[in-house]
Amino acid sequence: MGSNGRNMLADVFYNKNGKTKPCVIFCHGFKGFKDWGHFNLLGERFAEAGCVFVKFNFSHNGTSADDPLNFTDLEAFGNNNFTIELDDLKSVIDWTLNNEELRSEIDTNELGLLGHSRGGAITILMAGEDDRVKKLVTWAAVSNLIDRNKKRTVDTWKKEGVIYAKNARTQQNMPLYYQFYEDQQANKERLNVNHAVKRLHIPFLIVHGTNDAAVKYTDALEIKRSAQKGSLLTLEGADHTFGVKHPFEGKVLPEQAEEVIDKTIQFLKD
Repeated sequence: MGSNGRNMLADVFYNKNGKTKPCVIFCHGFKGFKDWGHFNLLGERFAEAGCVFVKFNFSHNGTSADDPLNFTDLEAFGNNNFTIELDDLKSVIDWTLNNEELRSEIDTNELGLLGHSRGGAITILMAGEDDRVKKLVTWAAVSNLIDRNKKRTVDTWKKEGVIYAKNARTQQNMPLYYQFYEDQQANKERLNVNHAVKRLHIPFLIVHGTNDAAVKYTDALEIKRSAQKGSLLTLEGADHTFGVKHPFEGKVLPEQAEEVIDKTIQFLKD
């Protein structure tokens, strides 16, 4: 169960053999969902490598339990915010580690988080709050969740009560209600990614492409500067999704996506 009593869908990938394994929980990003692109193939790859892999939809990501592949609940999307996503992630961690069916399959001392884009920032914040998290990997993560909006935008947002984010893939104008900004301002310390990174004492892999138009490579450099145990994997010329598009069919991934997956698995299992 997610925030505000909303259901969340989750997928679990693992080879059932009664032997405890590292567990990885994956967080999608803004305008993302658990079945985007190659994420199902990602789950299969982690299971083959001997991990339990969990991916889920944030409760207010705009999809629904009846239609998890499309943004049909824009009202929920508009009422989403960062603290909701943090609460959702904590609920998924609790559910995963206390699930009876997974109890004999998961090594609770080897819990890792993996997040893409905004989901990467959420995993950093959670790792800074929850000492059950032992390893962290971010893909193209945002380094700052606070004060990213121009004053003119905020003034319009407050006056109108809503602004819209264009989804280039679906051509939907997706609402963001003013509560998003209010929640952001009310929770500045909790949502400070840089402060969270400085508190981390766990192994941390930062993955980013130099040709990322959505989240600039400089975000990775900023995160790396604050990370005590952080290592940076730079993908020269890689974009925000390492060459993968949605929908994705087949089993052959772009070379850069393959490299990212292989090195992520190696890092989390090392």
